[in-house]
Amino acid sequence: MSEQGRSSWFEDALSKIPELSEAQRAQLEKALGLRGERIRATIRELQGSLDQLRLSVKYLVFDLEATRRENTTLRAENSELRRLLEERE
Repeated sequence: MSEQGRSSWFEDALSKIPELSEAQRAQLEKALGLRGERIRATIRELQGSLDQLRLSVKYLVFDLEATRRENTTLRAENSELRRLLEERE
């Protein structure tokens, strides 16, 4: 179903709510309330997962930067050692 089709279906469903009996409205409100709570719980779980992912990415970036610094230092030391070995020969 396309976005426009869903929108049209939703508008049609909303327009029929006033035609429902009180019992049907109460039942619908209860069902929507439960669904809404499940959606809110899912959103909270997703937010927690995103927070954990952000933290993991920060650690990975920190580790990458440290590895790059270490790599640069080791390359400089390697170059210095090669230069000293070449001078000895």
